[in-house]
Amino acid sequence: MSKVTTEKVDRIVELLHTFKLPTLAAELPVRFEKDAQSDALLLVLELLEMEAGDRRQRRVERLLRASKLPPGKSFETLLDKRLPRPLSQKLTELSSGEFLDRATNILAFGLPGTGKSHSACAVGHALIAKGHSVLFTPTCVFRRIRSLIPA
Repeated sequence: MSKVTTEKVDRIVELLHTFKLPTLAAELPVRFEKDAQSDALLLVLELLEMEAGDRRQRRVERLLRASKLPPGKSFETLLDKRLPRPLSQKLTELSSGEFLDRATNILAFGLPGTGKSHSACAVGHALIAKGHSVLFTPTCVFRRIRSLIPA
C-alpha cells in the first residue's frame, strides 16, 4: 500500500462494521489492493468519515426531538454567575455523562425559580450532544394528572 497506512485501512473496516456492512468491510480493502487501487481507499475513507459525521448529526437531532427538552435551556443560556462555584463544577461533571455508567440518580432540590429545571435541561442537552438518550418531563404535569384523580 502506497499512501494508505494500516491505520487508515483499519478505520475503513471499523466504519464499515459500524454501518453494518461486514462483507464490504472484509472485501473492500483486499479487492482495492488486488487491483492496485489502494490510493482510492483514501477517497473511500474520506466519504465514510463524512457519512459517519452525517449519521452522528442526524442521531443528535433525532434524540433532541425525542427528549422534549425546552430549546433554549442549555449551558450557553445558563447564567453561571448566579450559581455557586461548587454547583457549576458539579453540573460540568454531570454533563460528561459518567454517572450514566454507574446508573446513579440525580436529584435537584431548591426553591422555585433558582434554576433547577434550566440546569437539568442544560445537562440533558450536553448528554444528547454526546449521543445519550434523554427524556425531559416537568413535574407540574404529574401534579395536573394527580389533581384529576378523585380522592
